Amino acid sequence: MSERNVLGGDLEPCSHDPVTGWFRDGTCRTAPDDHGSHTVCAVVTPEFLAHQRALGNDLITPRPEFRFPGLTPGDRWCVTAVNWLRAHHDGAAAPVALAATSEQALEVVPLEVLREHAVDVPDDPRGLDAP
Repeated sequence: MSERNVLGGDLEPCSHDPVTGWFRDGTCRTAPDDHGSHTVCAVVTPEFLAHQRALGNDLITPRPEFRFPGLTPGDRWCVTAVNWLRAHHDGAAAPVALAATSEQALEVVPLEVLREHAVDVPDDPRGLDAP
């Protein structure tokens, strides 16, 4: 049985470059030992990264021992539902890819709030510049 996204469909990949997810398989799947519930597929922004760093969650500095490359604005990353919601309340929420956000995020974040920040980002955003 496949995992579901917040829209009720199959959970789509969040990112393979950088490789994200609790399981480092590119998806925002979770497990009982994922106490943070890394279920929200966020497109990180400078404001979100700064907010997370202020909370003590440094998503910028590479940590090779955890297979963490460090993020830059525009990267897609599975973030914890609690920290994403905290950023939302503080006005620093990152855009969210709903099809790649696990339905388990709904245990923490209401769907209406996620929809407020929904964005579709193609795998290769260079095509957006074409006439």
